[in-house]
This record gives sequence, structure tokens and C-alpha cells, in this order.
Amino acid sequence: MHLGKVDLNLFVVFDTIYAEGGITRASRRLNLSQPAISHALGRLRQMFDDPLFTRHGHNMTPTPLARRLIEPIRQSLQGLEVALGKLDRFDPRAAAKRFVIGMRDPLESVVLAELMRNIVRDSPNIDVNVVRSERRDLERELSAGTLDVALDVLLPLPEEIRRRRLAVEWLTVLARRRHPALRSPLTLDAYLAQEHIAVSSRRRGPSAEDFELGRHNLRRRVRLRCRNYFAACRVVSETDLVLTMPRRYARILNAQFGNQLLPFPLEVPAFDTYIYWHANADADPANEWLRQQMINLFRDDAGTRRRRR
Repeated sequence: MHLGKVDLNLFVVFDTIYAEGGITRASRRLNLSQPAISHALGRLRQMFDDPLFTRHGHNMTPTPLARRLIEPIRQSLQGLEVALGKLDRFDPRAAAKRFVIGMRDPLESVVLAELMRNIVRDSPNIDVNVVRSERRDLERELSAGTLDVALDVLLPLPEEIRRRRLAVEWLTVLARRRHPALRSPLTLDAYLAQEHIAVSSRRRGPSAEDFELGRHNLRRRVRLRCRNYFAACRVVSETDLVLTMPRRYARILNAQFGNQLLPFPLEVPAFDTYIYWHANADADPANEWLRQQMINLFRDDAGTRRRRR
């Protein structure tokens, strides 16, 4: 296939259909009519002698050939974008852009206030959309460009997904201020003797703290399992149940409840926070800028890590 006979815009359409999973959504993203997208797809099918996408309900599922093509096509498009971008570097003070960040609920409370304070002050045309991304979908969404970056714990992802550690997180135990059986320092025996709250988005299975206790052949009595740390903090303030959760998030939520925060009474590994992005975005000036904003938010944690060692 001679490159001079190929319309490069067809590859933009191919990438967008792949990322959006449908012709209608691709037409909206590219601001083109659905017939124009369908016509471009027809030309691509003729070019590769393959349907490339098959319809399943409302979604377009890529064929095996399309799955093999997507990575080299994306790398080529990204290379062109970066090359052109170097002619007009990303200026956050003037650029109009919407970033999509994958983040779980606890991190939103920790990160968003300071992040948006900086962006609102310095970047009037930059918008941020924070979404919850399932961990099983993280590689696909970063690769497809539906996420610019994601923040999460350390995950087993391939080399194409870049990562950088941002912060270290420790567990803390919350109990109401006048709890009759707990005081500082909290002993392991006293901790295990209490009735506990476990916060999890899953219906069953061990939480992070239960997993660590299990490694030491220890178990606790979970009296309440719920999905929301704010609700759990309120329950702690009005009962003798205790809650184990990330310390940084606990300090934010607990400001209105006045519970006591006690160190988790077992030596466990820290829960580190990482930022993830796709290799294709390594040299993208806008993505670099966004990653640097996140790195700046967590700079103080480096000193905290060194002091605890």
C-alpha cells in the first residue's frame, strides 16, 4: 500500500471509532456527520479488505485485524501530533482543553481542591472531568485516550502504561472521642477486641486491612460493611464501632466529626498512590503539564516518606 495514495484522515476516523465504540459517538467527537464517518469506514474496509468493526447492539466491536492495527496507527498519529505540537507548545494560560482523569472516590477529596485552585487561578480555559475507571479497564482507557491520566494504587499493568509514584499512604484507626475501651497508644489486642466498619465498593471479600490482618493469621469482627467513608465516619462518631482507613483522607473527612485518630497497631506496608498514563502520551506537552500538576500536589510526601524510614 503506497502511503501517497492514503488519506491520513481515515486513520483519525479509525482511531476515534475504536476509542468511542460507535459511529454516532465518533461523529460527535470529530464534529462530522454520521454519513461522513460511515463513508470513511467504508473506504477503510475496502483498503484493508476487512470489516474492521462489527455491530453488537449499540457498540462497534473491533475485528482481530483492527486490534492489530490500532497500536501502530495510534503511535503514528501521536507522533504527528507531538511533532506539530512542538511548533506550538502547550500554554496552559491560553490553551482550551478538557482533561479526563480516572480517580477513585477517596482521592477526589484529597486532590481536587488544590488541583482546581491552581487551574482556576492560572488556566482559564482548561476544564477537568474526573471519572471512576474500573481497574480492569484502565489499560484500555489510557490506550484509547478516553483517560488522559489515572491515579490509583500500584497495579500490574504492561510496559505501555507508564507510572510514577506520587505519595505514600498509611492506615489510621478512627474511634469516637470518648470511646470507653480505646486510648492512645492503641494496642493490637484492643483493636481486635472491637467491632469494626469495613468500607468497600465490593459486596464481599476482604478489605485492604483484613488482607493485612490475614497475613498474620488475625481476624476482626466486621459489624458493618458499607460503601462510603463519610457515612462510616458519622457512624463512628455516634457508636462504639471503629473504622480503619487511609490517614490523609481520614483527616479531611473527620474535620466535622471530631473522632480520635489512632495509628494502625500492626506494621503493614504503606499504600502508595501512582499516576498512570500511556506511552503514547510521554512527550505530549499537554499531558506532561497535567502530570506535573499532580506531581506538585504530592511533593511534600517525599519528605514524609524519608522521615518515617
